[in-house]
Amino acid sequence: MKRSEKASRILKMLEELYPETPVPLDNDSPFQLLIAVLMSAQTTDKKVNQVTPELFRQGPDAARMATLEVSHIQEMIREVGLAPTKAKNISKLAKILVESYDGDIPDTFEGLESLPGVGHKTAGVVMAQAFGVPAFPVDTHIHRLAARWGLSNGTNVVKTEKDLKAIFPKESWNKLHLQIIFFGREYCPARNHDLTQCPICSWAATKKRIAEEMRR
Repeated sequence: MKRSEKASRILKMLEELYPETPVPLDNDSPFQLLIAVLMSAQTTDKKVNQVTPELFRQGPDAARMATLEVSHIQEMIREVGLAPTKAKNISKLAKILVESYDGDIPDTFEGLESLPGVGHKTAGVVMAQAFGVPAFPVDTHIHRLAARWGLSNGTNVVKTEKDLKAIFPKESWNKLHLQIIFFGREYCPARNHDLTQCPICSWAATKKRIAEEMRR
């Protein structure tokens, strides 16, 4: 099966499974989305959603967040991974937004990626979900599944993003990246996964890939 045909079938299946794709991180503004995505690195969305209510109550926007001490931010987010570093980045980021962007967040990849703690994936999520700009943020779920499905060779997330953008329609990217994440969580775990029984891996994965996974 050609990769284009495979992509078309996967797109149709995921649309049937996940016609609605709510953003998994709770937020009430682009600023709060940016902070939540920044905190989600090496931490589950569930854990982020547990700590953000109090954080956003005290720092609902950049101006208010910028007034909070780093130590206080760290205390509120202490349960997330890399809390000390993230607290420093959140404080610096908020102050930069107040000083350089009138408290708003930039609506470009370049502007977002210039902020402390904001990498390409985080910027992609914000561009897609806050501003509706076509992006294909690649997290660990998407990177893993793209390789399993033979859509990318999986050498790195940059290559995976490029490969996926090449085979899926641009208008599908913002919704599709969430659909793949949802599918990975529900059907396609990283470990102890029987590819032969998976709704997509069972027909999309190569025999070589299935054999490799079974040996792990």
